[in-house]
Amino acid sequence: MTKIDDVARLAGVSTATVSRALRGLPTVSAATRRRVLAAAEQLQYAVSPSASRLAGGRTGSVAVVVPRITRWFFGVVVEAVEDFLHEAGYDLLLHNLGGRERNRQRLLRTAALHKRVDAIMLVATPLRAAEMSALAALDLPGVTISSGTEVPGWPCVRIDDVAAARTATRHLLELGHRRIAHISGDPDDELAFSAHLDRRRGYQEALRAAGLRPDPALDVESSFDIDGGTRATEELLRRGDPPTAIFASCDEMAMGALTALREAGLRVPQDVSVIGIDDHALSGVLGLSTIAQPAAEQGRLAAKMLLDPLAGRSPEAGMSTTAAPVILPTRLVVRESTAPARAH
Repeated sequence: MTKIDDVARLAGVSTATVSRALRGLPTVSAATRRRVLAAAEQLQYAVSPSASRLAGGRTGSVAVVVPRITRWFFGVVVEAVEDFLHEAGYDLLLHNLGGRERNRQRLLRTAALHKRVDAIMLVATPLRAAEMSALAALDLPGVTISSGTEVPGWPCVRIDDVAAARTATRHLLELGHRRIAHISGDPDDELAFSAHLDRRRGYQEALRAAGLRPDPALDVESSFDIDGGTRATEELLRRGDPPTAIFASCDEMAMGALTALREAGLRVPQDVSVIGIDDHALSGVLGLSTIAQPAAEQGRLAAKMLLDPLAGRSPEAGMSTTAAPVILPTRLVVRESTAPARAH
């Protein structure tokens, strides 16, 4: 196997000069560079990409931090980010917090990222003051995805969760529903995922705009997944006087609601309408009405915003790296799970 020493010997220069010539640094004369390139070609010497990056002070890796990789939204975002990074010659270093506080502390309060990555992407991972300081000490570029995850000086890509929830609730109101329940994530979640708080706010704003007072008995918290949606809906039904419609903070919770309603002998949408947020891959199969959000596009755009500064490129129009977030649009998708309220 050819080594850099062999190239240096054939070209009649030092190994340091070979390294500088092959990396394209301006400190090597044109004649010397041609001699080194000719020697490398003759010996079929290939530069190790990882070694070249390290020599240039780069790792070629980007850390992506997610609360739970098993959730649909995070999986779609990570896949889109990974595709974009690979096309640009970067590797993705995934940090899945797995819903555990100790994983978060180990990642954000130690040297887990020091000298291992060139940049950091936080996906729906709000930071505490001490964690902000730890990230600032790393002095790395970064980007965030999702509301409540903003870091001073980092660009942010997200949807408007409040507006999405208003649209979902308004759709049910326009169908004539008045007893509209809301099932959402647990505010005591260790990782402080906050999108569900904005979605509750949007739900309540839509009710008040229609002249309705939000009823605490129709608002149930649980985990932000299918099982959580099932448990929350079962709790709603135990309280008596069931709602005629349910707005779930995410499609996975809505799927759990569909399960609980079916097991209780209630028909969707004849007895209870159900709507979520996401446009999960299975939502179309289940006939679930939803507010579609561009999960993959959020990942691709965030990756581009992260890599442009590393490559020395200026942000494109509309992609500012200032504190103002880039908000992508959502849209109402009406399927079979919502219908006009029945007269009682």
